[in-house]
Amino acid sequence: MAIRYYEYKGKRLWEVQVSGIDPKGRRIQRRRRGLETKKSAEKLEFELKRELGMIKDGAVPYTWGEWYQICIDRIKLVHRPSTVEQYKRQLGKWVNPEWNDIELADISKNKVYEMVFEHLPAHLTPWSRKTNLKLIRRIFQMAVEEGLIPRNPTTGIRVPIADVDQKVFTNSEVEIFLQKAKELNHRFYPVWVMALMTGMRSGELFALKWVDVDFDARIICVQRQWTRKNGFGPTKTQRSRVVPISDELLNFLKELKLKASDNEFVLPHLPEWKQTAQAKVTKEFCEVIGITPIKFHDLRATFITNLLARGESLARVMSIVGHSQIKTTNVYLRKAGVDVQGGTDKLGYGIPYDKMGKIIAIKGGGGKSGNGHFQ
Repeated sequence: MAIRYYEYKGKRLWEVQVSGIDPKGRRIQRRRRGLETKKSAEKLEFELKRELGMIKDGAVPYTWGEWYQICIDRIKLVHRPSTVEQYKRQLGKWVNPEWNDIELADISKNKVYEMVFEHLPAHLTPWSRKTNLKLIRRIFQMAVEEGLIPRNPTTGIRVPIADVDQKVFTNSEVEIFLQKAKELNHRFYPVWVMALMTGMRSGELFALKWVDVDFDARIICVQRQWTRKNGFGPTKTQRSRVVPISDELLNFLKELKLKASDNEFVLPHLPEWKQTAQAKVTKEFCEVIGITPIKFHDLRATFITNLLARGESLARVMSIVGHSQIKTTNVYLRKAGVDVQGGTDKLGYGIPYDKMGKIIAIKGGGGKSGNGHFQ
């Protein structure tokens, strides 16, 4: 049994490793990494020792409610508060009242089906059902990893979700959008420019500082984001990335810098932005000026589809916008139509066209020849 620390990306983290014996005398081990404090590591060590002791003694199996609480305590140690809140809000409200006193091993695939498709309220959207299923799956997977149950009962269960037709601006709409915003001196104008010229997420733009902008190398280092629930923290993928600065954006940033005074942030932290109402503000402005009523996140989609439509490689676009999986970028590839461009150029048939005929001057007022036919 041991608690030790290690260095990762310049940060000290803690690891816990606990060993024990199961009822059949076989050696079992539990190991957890990524703990941020020694205190949290010591707490987890105690919990793991308790679990192994229960396994050794052949204790009464966990109920869903008991295991759920253990999982929540662990999630608190390694995840953001918003993640913990999501588990409590979704599972605590809908799932726990039904399953709280049922043993984990007694929750079958049929029970999961019933929960997701019958017991959850009828008004919930498919996305809400999918989220609940995802959280249930994680709770069971943790139980599988601990050896509490042999298999995950959620395996193979899917919630069908219809594809959402995400809106994007056309090039002419982008020009109208930015021109009108500039003419009206709209408070969100600099934010919209940065979104359309970098493809950065809203939280990343909010957290962007001047120290992240390298004017000489012409790059922006995206290394943090802001959310209303968690404040400032790492990006969505937990990784930094670099966004190149175009000629137009370079000039725009230089102008912003001159106006920035001593402000460490590139963009103004507008009240609506702090209240996460940027989508509403963007859509309402579009409606006022008479263009496609998109939301703030659709500015990022416009950036991505525009790059792909103009031949930028999939890998490079993924790198610029911070997609960790190619399937995410592929959605925008289909939206841009790049994957099917030219696909009908090799058809073995064509459309018949009239041959150019000789133009005959028509004499007389009736436009007919002597035999009564048009010439």
